[in-house]
Amino acid sequence: MEDHPKNHVIVCGYGLAGEKIVEILMQHGIRFVVIEIDPNKIKEIEEKKIECVHGDATSSSTLEKAWIGDAKAIAIAMDDDAKNLFALITAKSLNEKIVVVTRANDEFIKSKLEDAGANFVATPNKSVSDEILRELSGLS
Repeated sequence: MEDHPKNHVIVCGYGLAGEKIVEILMQHGIRFVVIEIDPNKIKEIEEKKIECVHGDATSSSTLEKAWIGDAKAIAIAMDDDAKNLFALITAKSLNEKIVVVTRANDEFIKSKLEDAGANFVATPNKSVSDEILRELSGLS
């Protein structure tokens, strides 16, 4: 990285959720660094000229390469709930003040992520179900 980012957001995972988070951060002019392990996605990220750390977001050394000590927030958006939990625990151990936003695929994991220190946990399956229910309830 050219210059050391400070007060930035770390985005863990560049799947559907991670890519959307990146778009929103870019629209708001918020500096961020993406952590990704998949070589195909890394290539895509680099082609878009996005700052990227290659590695596993559950690893202390990978998070340190993304300057976690100076980050204001971390968005943990991987598809694997266990990895999200490990990334959260590792991130908090390296920067106890960091704001953590993450995702969970079920309510049990959501409560575990909250217990581990997540500031906000999105449950995509519940969000989609709620939206569908709202639309269906409007039908006569």
